[in-house]
Amino acid sequence: MKNDPLFEPILINQMAVANRIVMPAMYMVMCRDYEVTDQLVDFYVERAKGGVGMIIVGYATVDERSGGPLGLGAHDDRFVPGLRRLARVIKSRGPRSLVQINHAGRYALSRHIGHQQPVAPSPLPSRLTGETPRELSIEEIGQVAEDFARAARRVQEAGFDGVEVISGAGYLISEFLSPLTNQRTDAYGGSLENRMRFGLEVIQSIRAAVGRDFPLLVRMNGNDFMPGGNSREELQAYGVALAEAGVDALNINVGWHEARVPQIVASVPRGVFGYLARGIKEKVSVPVISGHRINDPAIARELIADGMCDMVAMARPLVADPRLPEKAKTGREADIVHCVACGQGCFDHVFKEKPVECLCNPQAGHENECRLSTSGNPLRILVVGGGPAGMNAALAAAGCGHLVTLCEKSDRLGGQLHLAGAPPGREEFKELAEDLARRVAVAGIRTVFNQIVDLTLVEQENPDAVVLATGATPLTPPIPGVDLPHVVQAWDVLAGTAITGKKVVVIGGGAVGVETAQFLASKGTLSGDGLKFLLVNRAEDPATLYELATHGTKKVVVIEMIEAIGEDIGLTTRWTMMQDLGRTGVSLKKRTKALEITVEGVRVEQDGEEALLRCDTVVLAAGALSHNPLQTLLEEKGIPCQVAGDAHRIGLAFDAVHQGFAAGRGIG
Repeated sequence: MKNDPLFEPILINQMAVANRIVMPAMYMVMCRDYEVTDQLVDFYVERAKGGVGMIIVGYATVDERSGGPLGLGAHDDRFVPGLRRLARVIKSRGPRSLVQINHAGRYALSRHIGHQQPVAPSPLPSRLTGETPRELSIEEIGQVAEDFARAARRVQEAGFDGVEVISGAGYLISEFLSPLTNQRTDAYGGSLENRMRFGLEVIQSIRAAVGRDFPLLVRMNGNDFMPGGNSREELQAYGVALAEAGVDALNINVGWHEARVPQIVASVPRGVFGYLARGIKEKVSVPVISGHRINDPAIARELIADGMCDMVAMARPLVADPRLPEKAKTGREADIVHCVACGQGCFDHVFKEKPVECLCNPQAGHENECRLSTSGNPLRILVVGGGPAGMNAALAAAGCGHLVTLCEKSDRLGGQLHLAGAPPGREEFKELAEDLARRVAVAGIRTVFNQIVDLTLVEQENPDAVVLATGATPLTPPIPGVDLPHVVQAWDVLAGTAITGKKVVVIGGGAVGVETAQFLASKGTLSGDGLKFLLVNRAEDPATLYELATHGTKKVVVIEMIEAIGEDIGLTTRWTMMQDLGRTGVSLKKRTKALEITVEGVRVEQDGEEALLRCDTVVLAAGALSHNPLQTLLEEKGIPCQVAGDAHRIGLAFDAVHQGFAAGRGIG
């Protein structure tokens, strides 16, 4: 593309950046005792080679109470050599390199900071951690500002091109800024001017320590999405104050970690938060970076071209595809593997204190150990099944130089990814199916559709090895009445091959049951385009529009035998899905057992009481069974085979992708 705004250079202070794509800081859980590790270096080397203009690592701690030992440390001189190594490997591949520094404040966990009590502007409990912090004294506030300055100086000493301060997300600086968490009555509390004081003093201390020519960025919120917190107007005023205080660029964050507005999950429309960057860009003269759910170059390009921002931040998109910038620049956007915002390998892993991985990219976090190397003995490989496990097995095997044939029983690749992408806000999973299918085609893998594979076909193909990724079949529970005509499988509902009535009972409250309930509850609601049309034409009042956007034409009840609904859904996504079910009017009945299905509905037992749930349609979402009819036959014939994905064990899409890749890579 001629004059592509995405690849125009930009100047931040005296730092020339080759293009407008930024990889913002992510908490990687790859450090040990705050030290840079080989795993972290390997991860960032791969991203640095992919053509991104600027990489910000971190966050890094400013004192021993500001974060945990699984993240970067900048609070002591002993961390400088490791930081220097990280700066060197990033810069040698082309991008500019920065470190984000931070103090977590009341978000710090006492078990991570030597069992000390976290600190904050006021002693108010954190909903995120469940801990109550200690109020900082005036003297301690000054000390923390100096700690920021010393950490920034270490970043400069290590050879990084700049430093970023995080002043959002609910961490210490934003805790001072927000009236929700700052109830002080001294010079640091009360008015907006007073609440901004600490953040501005941090900036002044850093600038004094690093000099005026060292790029200094701030990652600040465009909206906290915290009722009773800072307004957009207050945050815009803060952005203006930061720019006037000598900040060289503003990187616009979205929400606090405890906010109830989804920020990074698949249901968030691509690029929707660009309006927050625009609101600040229109008031400052320094470059403004927009982030969150910008996973495609077309969206990024449009935001910049339309004047919403000057640069775009892509974190998880570059975890999913490190070569995204290079592909966009060289006209290969069709080859990009897009982040689907599932959170399974990034945010869910962080909650478990596990290193970041990725559903879409099985090599993420394993860059060194999972490199594909060309085999000296190319083999003929047959992959049975074209779902996420089968496609990744085929791609890995082909990447090692083997001759691969992929057989799929249907007329398209993707398997259950198409079902996962059926509910509203989950469409990204369908795109992953398409991304992987394109990669299979680009790799030149022979693909046979509408092909049932049996032993005879395997013997005709005469492969050296077989990967069985034959998936699963839906489970039919042993409930009297399951054979009645108004009983259908959830998979058929999501595939659009089963029609449901107005009143629906979903049996099973796991991931598939929740997704099916979402899918059904959205029937008859306003589309996004319809909502915008009625809103801008003032055809209905906002309350009516909200009702029409959230309440459809079906009444849905989900029953689950155990105490939890959606127990097999990751933490990152689960709360947003439960929130959606609540506002769409889906009734959730826990500790409820289906005793019998009748023509009138479902007879259930809950807490010892029996009742009849009347309905027109019963949807079975009771789980799945591995479908693996070939393994025993192949083993009897002495044909080497591996099993991956649901054919091996029922699991998440994440498991299928990683198992498939491991199977394909491990051949030969």
